[in-house]
Amino acid sequence: MARGLAERLHVVRLLDTYGSLLTPRQRRAMRLYYLDDLSLGEIAERQGVTRQAVRDSLQRSIGELRRFERHLRLVRDGRGGDGRR
Repeated sequence: MARGLAERLHVVRLLDTYGSLLTPRQRRAMRLYYLDDLSLGEIAERQGVTRQAVRDSLQRSIGELRRFERHLRLVRDGRGGDGRR
């Protein structure tokens, strides 16, 4: 998952741009983690799954968002600019 601030902001941009392409469950977990700043344990409790399941889901979701970006290129790398090409 995103470690640095720049990487985290990039993931948020990807989520804003491509989030509607994720499943509702993936989208909810991503929003809870990246926008609402909930911990993996808090999300797991809300969704009735394990912390590891949340982590795995977030990792898969980030991978999907990055794949969308590789193909569609609607978001910059998060290192400046307005996020659009």
